[in-house]
Amino acid sequence: MPPSFPKPANTVIVFDFETTGLSPDLGDRAIEIGAVKIEQGVVVDRFQGLMNPGRRICAFIEDYTGITNAMLNAAPPCGEVMIEFADFVGGADLVAHNASFDKRFLHAELKRVRRSGYGEFACSMLVARRIYPQAENHKLGTLVEYANIPNDGTFHRALADAQMTAQLWLKMIDHIRCEHRIEPVPFSLMQKLSTTPKKAVKRFLQNYTSKHPAH
Repeated sequence: MPPSFPKPANTVIVFDFETTGLSPDLGDRAIEIGAVKIEQGVVVDRFQGLMNPGRRICAFIEDYTGITNAMLNAAPPCGEVMIEFADFVGGADLVAHNASFDKRFLHAELKRVRRSGYGEFACSMLVARRIYPQAENHKLGTLVEYANIPNDGTFHRALADAQMTAQLWLKMIDHIRCEHRIEPVPFSLMQKLSTTPKKAVKRFLQNYTSKHPAH
């Protein structure tokens, strides 16, 4: 059998949901999804779709996202968009900012259309807490400013947030590559880093470097 190599962290799909509320367990639904496909550090495709949850959204969500009930009334139903998104993802590994939130909605919406089939998850917010511990907080907008990532100031729309998260993700990979001489940076390292205690991050990366010299 040919040797197996770790999956690279810079070949992933970064995605984001806008939703009617905080929890699918309480009946909340997705109203928009945006995603960016990255291959070897290059954005090669994008996905964006408004989706009609079958009911009106409250004024707070309209103000927060800029998505109106009129926009959703004209949008296709959630199931139709989620089937298209499942096809877009294939078996790719996924990244989201505050991934536990997006993962719950992804599972709930895919379950409704009886689809599955994606790789593993990583959370850019948890990784950022280890890479940028000095940041004021680890909200996406704060991190984009902290890491000097160019942006047009648009947040809380799914594709815009996915694109910013993708740039943040690649920036953190570059940081690990340059500061710790880890090349390539595998997806599994980013996953492990996200659960490493903050005080142990430096030692964790040093140990990884000693065991996996750059090639």
